[in-house]
Amino acid sequence: MAASLDGFIARNDGRVDWLETADEFAGGETMEPGAVEAFLKSIDCYVMGSRTYETALRFESQGMGWAYGDTPTFVLTTRDLPRTRTSVEFHSGDLARFVADRLRPNFRNIWIAGGGAVAAECLRLGLADTVRYSILPVLIGDGIRFFERLDRDVALHLAETKAYRNGMVELRYEVRGRTLDRSRRE
Repeated sequence: MAASLDGFIARNDGRVDWLETADEFAGGETMEPGAVEAFLKSIDCYVMGSRTYETALRFESQGMGWAYGDTPTFVLTTRDLPRTRTSVEFHSGDLARFVADRLRPNFRNIWIAGGGAVAAECLRLGLADTVRYSILPVLIGDGIRFFERLDRDVALHLAETKAYRNGMVELRYEVRGRTLDRSRRE
């Protein structure tokens, strides 16, 4: 997920107009379209919350296309939302059971495409293996946090860093096998 340096993935109203920045870091790598395309092809399915889905639909209606192609996309929601393509399915209910019974047997690379609440819930339930955090060179001051209210610490291991010419820094963390309960820390 991409976030501002101060940890927001969108403004409070869901806008992400700040994603395009004018920064330039001469020592950074160039983001090659082929590498991005290869990475996206490695994703077997997407999982997202309803607000992220609505943002994707808004982008599509503005002529920006559907970012997820024909890759199966699962939207976690209890609301009645429009289904605009056959690759989209809606799910409500027990997330851990859904991942264990439906997603993991059928998909190898499951990508949580968005929503701070969804990302936090996956970490709380121990469903995430990796966190990719792309930090853009902008502070927006307020908005929707990358991870909404984690109730415990989640231990991570820094596995990779990349700095790009556009000023974005990409961090890849592996989630360690245990979470740390804040009430038991000394």
